[in-house]
Amino acid sequence: MARNLMSDEEWAFFERFILAVRAPNGRKPTNHRLVLDGIFWIARTGAPWRDLPEEFGKWSSVYRQFRRWTLAGLWEDIMETLNQSGAVPD
Repeated sequence: MARNLMSDEEWAFFERFILAVRAPNGRKPTNHRLVLDGIFWIARTGAPWRDLPEEFGKWSSVYRQFRRWTLAGLWEDIMETLNQSGAVPD
């Protein structure tokens, strides 16, 4: 079982951003929630990508999705929304 998985409420917040940047390409959809949990695991631990536990999927696939989302501006959109909501301190 994966460690520190996000709650349904947290996923509901992030899912709308992920769906907004998803490009239809005919490929089977990835479990974006698990990928995001893997990215957050890396962020929390500071571990190298190659040390990502297998329970999150292949590290290279998780990293590749992280890069796609980075290039699409996903993280900036999330941070801007969080800052505007006042839900978290600056």
